[in-house]
Amino acid sequence: MKSKLFTCLTNFVLILVVTAVSLVGFFSGNAAAVIYESENLYYGGKEEHSQVGLTFNVYEATNNVLKILDILDEYEAKATFFIGGSWADDNVDCVREIFNRGHELGSHGYFHKDHSKMTHDANLEEIRPSIKLLEMICGRKVTLFAPPSGAFGNGTLTACEALELKVIMWSRDTIDWRDKDVNTVVKRATENLKAGEFILMHPKDWTVEALPEILKYIRNGGLKTATISECLGE
Repeated sequence: MKSKLFTCLTNFVLILVVTAVSLVGFFSGNAAAVIYESENLYYGGKEEHSQVGLTFNVYEATNNVLKILDILDEYEAKATFFIGGSWADDNVDCVREIFNRGHELGSHGYFHKDHSKMTHDANLEEIRPSIKLLEMICGRKVTLFAPPSGAFGNGTLTACEALELKVIMWSRDTIDWRDKDVNTVVKRATENLKAGEFILMHPKDWTVEALPEILKYIRNGGLKTATISECLGE
């Protein structure tokens, strides 16, 4: 009886700790510790290659996407763009331009839904069309999925496994969709930055302005940018 009570209390404490870590990560702009055990869920990459992964989640601001591409070219930097299918459908030329400039494409779903509330089949129905569209535009197999708002559940993980997709999160979030300040974006992207980290951004005006400073920091710190797949050692 005591043993069962101890086990229940231990499990309860563990749940509280995981929840606390998740909340701290959410509000600080850094991704939470891995809650789900899955071989295709990643919050960062390998540290030994001195690489960091820049990621841009895109459902808007085509002109800013093009500005970001020019800045990345200027600093000889590479990034991974997680593309929303509904945006890609209206911006085929821009999607192709991202690919042609040597950057990596991943799926960000089709309609920016909350994947944590969706079943396995619903996740498949939302993700699969975005994958097919991106592959049709660029002729390259898509292997990465970033859930909108970082929201996912077991149904997301099993659907991505069926679609042979890695689920990509982040180690630091600039929260640029909310906080419209260049210095804040730069600080969140660079403060105590380490090799293997994934930095999450969006094509916002202030992010475009912050990007050169972020890239300078990465270069001056002896790090280099790489696609997410490269950061994972692929």
